[in-house]
Amino acid sequence: MTTLYYAPGACSIGIHFLLERLGLPYERRKVDIRSGENREPWFIALNPKAKVPTLQRDDGSVLTEFPVIAQHLAGMAPEKGMLPSDPELLLRAAELTDYLVATLHMQGFSRIFRPMKFAADPAGHAAVQEQGKAIVGEGLLVVERSLMPGGVLASTPSFADAALFYVLFWATDRVGMPVPAHCAERYAALKATAAARRVFEVEGIGK
Repeated sequence: MTTLYYAPGACSIGIHFLLERLGLPYERRKVDIRSGENREPWFIALNPKAKVPTLQRDDGSVLTEFPVIAQHLAGMAPEKGMLPSDPELLLRAAELTDYLVATLHMQGFSRIFRPMKFAADPAGHAAVQEQGKAIVGEGLLVVERSLMPGGVLASTPSFADAALFYVLFWATDRVGMPVPAHCAERYAALKATAAARRVFEVEGIGK
């Protein structure tokens, strides 16, 4: 059976949400990143990148990288409509997913959550975090254009929702940042689903 290796509240929550939304059979394996479990030999053997999400498929093969996992899973349940059949919409969903992960997460939230990676001196951490918030804020304005009426993904469910879910969860519920109106509406809709409620319950998140 497919197994998701995840850390509670990490970006893997987006893949966790997608699995629940698609109704695919899977097992979960929590990885305690805070204690360094992701760097233990058993996990390194599974994913040398030492990060989540990690997806082990039925045949034992492993997929890494959020955008790849999300698109793969959507393709496993095409009847759920999370993999756009229109080639242009498919490209746009992939484009948005990559932007959310590579820019808002890796450039923005990495500075907010782990400023020590960007400034050795603790005196500089606040400035790094503010820089991260600026990156996220500016990035969400770009995302907003895809979600507003007439936007390419305004009314089209897709695997990009998995990345939207975790990025907007972080921005709204973890950092307390204001987000643009249509981003807020999309997150409220995703958060209201049974899939989201199940994920928050399993991961022990009181939201």
